[in-house]
Amino acid sequence: MIDIDKSLASAVKTGKVSFGTNVALQNAKTGKAKMIILAANCPKDIKEQIEYYGEISKVPVITYKGGSMDLAEVCKKLFIISALSIRETGDSDILKVTEENQLKE
Repeated sequence: MIDIDKSLASAVKTGKVSFGTNVALQNAKTGKAKMIILAANCPKDIKEQIEYYGEISKVPVITYKGGSMDLAEVCKKLFIISALSIRETGDSDILKVTEENQLKE
């Protein structure tokens, strides 16, 4: 089983990751991201839009079980994170995560 937190931290450290719901929505519309991760407490309307456009552009959208503060802690950021877009994974194996393997138990 993949350690989600470790894979996510590795993607942030070695890959190309963008933070924020506006960027995530744009990446979902254009298909530029390889994966989008949303915090469990991401606003419902934004979450629905990102999931809708992600489905159209074939970008996997995963809901992290923790809230935005938990996501910030994993990413080692001092600001809360409602959404992040992974454009390049770097040394991480985060793309192996699917909806069946829900993030953070």
